[in-house]
Amino acid sequence: MKDTLFDVSDKIVIITGGLGQIGAEFVKEFHKRGARVAVFSRSAGRAKAEKALGTEIAGSPSLGLYQVNICDKTSINNALDALASSWGAPDVLINNAGIDTQPSAPPEVSGPFENFPEEVFREVVDTNLIGTFLMIQAAGSRMAEAGKGGSIINIGSIYGMVSPVQDIYAYKQEKTGIPFIKPVAYSAAKSGIYNLTRYCATYWAKKGIRVNAFTPSGVWRETQDAEFQKNYCARMPMGRMANADEFNGAMIFLASGASAYMTGSNLIMDGGWTAW
Repeated sequence: MKDTLFDVSDKIVIITGGLGQIGAEFVKEFHKRGARVAVFSRSAGRAKAEKALGTEIAGSPSLGLYQVNICDKTSINNALDALASSWGAPDVLINNAGIDTQPSAPPEVSGPFENFPEEVFREVVDTNLIGTFLMIQAAGSRMAEAGKGGSIINIGSIYGMVSPVQDIYAYKQEKTGIPFIKPVAYSAAKSGIYNLTRYCATYWAKKGIRVNAFTPSGVWRETQDAEFQKNYCARMPMGRMANADEFNGAMIFLASGASAYMTGSNLIMDGGWTAW
């Protein structure tokens, strides 16, 4: 007997930022499980897709590449129109696209709160919060019109739930004489994701559209500063950062019938960071 509890085969799944570090892992997992995956990305070229996903997946008929600016309603709707012509209305939307300020950022965007640039704050909020709002509005409307329900998954962050631990970054000033302050914009934008999620969950619940948030912690990358990794892992109860593919199971759960009675919730998978 086939186990259908976590079945996502033939679902039409949109993943924004689908060629990024964890986005690419989501794409590969859903594709492996038989879903039709639409990657929405600012730069969704074939060469970049092959590098992120591999040649076989990038050339698969069950993968669609769409160049989309999630901060632009026309760009989103043009992509959704094209998707509808190929496959139909989406069953799943994973709002994964976002921007953050890395420890390698220049001092003009990573200095004290008092001097944080307004234009950078607006850019981060536009992408992480307003972009998510626009995607939910456009894709969710099409789910509602199609009358088949759906699942919307919004990617939050531990830094949207709790304030950044600034001590982790203190070594930057010790080494260079220039302070690095984890900026306010990312935290403010990600915190907004949670009530946006709850609002949309209650708004569309009777139409069978579930809206949930997912909260990850930091993901290990080779390009990260070794001192940052050491300080971050020392603060993490599990003693390490996440691997890029360790959130796949949560995405399959939230997209499938396994979470059929779950909406307006926040699934946290953070190695214990917010348990302190």
